[in-house]
Amino acid sequence: MPIIKEITEQKPPTETAAGPAHGYPGALIVVEGIDGSGKSTQLYLLKRWLEIGGYRLHFTEWNSSPLVKSATRRGKRRRLLTPTTFSLLHAADFADRCERQILPLLQGGYLVLADRYIYTGFARDVARGCSTDWLRNLYRFAPVPDLTFYFRAPLDVAVNRIMSGRPKLKYYEAGMDMNFSLDRAESFRIFQGRILAQYDEMVGPDNFVVMDGSLAVNKLQRQMRQIVKSRIDLTRFAPSKPAGGDQ
Repeated sequence: MPIIKEITEQKPPTETAAGPAHGYPGALIVVEGIDGSGKSTQLYLLKRWLEIGGYRLHFTEWNSSPLVKSATRRGKRRRLLTPTTFSLLHAADFADRCERQILPLLQGGYLVLADRYIYTGFARDVARGCSTDWLRNLYRFAPVPDLTFYFRAPLDVAVNRIMSGRPKLKYYEAGMDMNFSLDRAESFRIFQGRILAQYDEMVGPDNFVVMDGSLAVNKLQRQMRQIVKSRIDLTRFAPSKPAGGDQ
């Protein structure tokens, strides 16, 4: 796998006070947070707003590579995944999407929107007992986001949102592989609490923009759009005016 090897051997980009330093014309906006934090809803609304404005953009989400999805599904179904193999599958999924989608589009001058990024791997996998240093090294090839929104909702609020909207929690989703509790709902709460603690530790080092996930959807969206407009030069991604359009 020479291409993946080449990507993983790249040096990580540096970062300045003005944001990440990189050599491509695109920009990367990421949303993170525990399940039920409201991040996916907010990113969808941001995406629709940008699409209506005609901006060049691409959307990507965690664990969505067709190359890896079938292997992950089989491992989950047969309950064969250890914390390390689970982590490596997600890393392979991300590497595939990074190589085929994220990097080419950033290099092509697109605004890339990511529903979950490497920080999901850091939070979940450390919560499952993986080494932070090992994970940081594993994902060292990943482009540094221009803007990372962390939707932080109180644990009870986020858990209740999930529990009220799903008939049954899945085995790995609930953290049942970690033997936190024999009760899926309680295991899920414990697991999400551990993930939340990991996210909180990343706020400063990874320059998260913390959003109050308990606020009303429309208020959060207004805040998000304002921050995007202040931190990202959206004119770079605006539709080109047709020749002679000002005549």
